[in-house]
Amino acid sequence: MTVTLPIKVREKKKVSDITSNIPGVVYGPKQTPLAVVVERKQFEKLFKSAGESTVIELTGLPTPVSVLVKDVTFSPIKGGITHIDFYALEKGKELVTDVPLHFVGEAPVMKLGAVINKVLHEVTVACQAENLPAHLDVDITTLTELEGRILVKDILCPKGVRITSGLEEVVAVAEAVEEEAETETVAIDMDAIAVEQKGKTEDVNTAAAK
Repeated sequence: MTVTLPIKVREKKKVSDITSNIPGVVYGPKQTPLAVVVERKQFEKLFKSAGESTVIELTGLPTPVSVLVKDVTFSPIKGGITHIDFYALEKGKELVTDVPLHFVGEAPVMKLGAVINKVLHEVTVACQAENLPAHLDVDITTLTELEGRILVKDILCPKGVRITSGLEEVVAVAEAVEEEAETETVAIDMDAIAVEQKGKTEDVNTAAAK
């Protein structure tokens, strides 16, 4: 999956309007670091849907460049994006990156009162850039009994994509809901305490009188 994003080379002598634009850099093994600027609303909309696991073709440069969003810096005060790192991909070279998992369907075991513990939320895949999926689906309808598990090797991949994470790792498991033990409330007999305290006081007074 590839999407396009218009971008401009950032002029060194010109200060970009960070309100409507976001500064960034394009770099990679075969790419000389290039300072760029992208329209804020357009990038934020794309990033919300594409995330960091979608190949983006940057247009508006002398030559279009296929990249992944390598890093996004946010303002600790206002929370908005302040800088973007674009990692330029090498043409013809296999790409290795993390892809998020989407859990789909409804597990039949949940009707027995079980809960689905989602252990993994992403896996590492290898593929050509044009074959990189935005996500991989995990079908939890296969969980039909307690302690049932889905492993990494059970995930179906599109053609041309292979998972390089540990194939025996647990992705999701059906677990029984633990019932909280009932705590007995012991009634406090205040009259008995008062009598006991009175007796101790009398003993102390008697001992003092002696």
